Amino acid sequence: MSLCETASPLARLPELPKSADGEPVFPEPWAAAAFAMTVHLHERSLFTWSEWAETLSVELHTPGRAIDGSDYFDCWVAALSSLLVSKGIADAGTVRLLQESWQRAAEATPHGKPIELSNDPLR
Repeated sequence: MSLCETASPLARLPELPKSADGEPVFPEPWAAAAFAMTVHLHERSLFTWSEWAETLSVELHTPGRAIDGSDYFDCWVAALSSLLVSKGIADAGTVRLLQESWQRAAEATPHGKPIELSNDPLR
C-alpha cells in the first residue's frame, strides 16, 4: 500500500457519514477537500486534534448558524481558516481576498462547469 493509499485513522471515525461501501460521504466535493486538508494539516502537526475540535465547536456554536446543521462544512472551512490564522500559518487578509475571489469566480462560472479561480473577472 502506498502512502497515498494509507487511510488516516481520522477517516475511519464512526461518526462520519458513510456510503453503502463504507466510503465517507460529503455533500459537495469542496467539503471533502476541506476535510482532507484538515486531516493533512493535522497529520503534519500544524495543530492538535484538540485545538481543531475546540475551534470547530466555537464556530458551530456561533449565533446565526443553521439549526439543522446544513452549514456544517461552511463552519468547518471557517474554523480551519480561523485556526490557521490564529497560529500564524495564514494571513487573515489573504484568506478574505481569496474567499472573495472564489465567490466572484463562482458567480461568473456557467452552470454545470467547474468553478476555477481563473474565472474571477478581477483576476
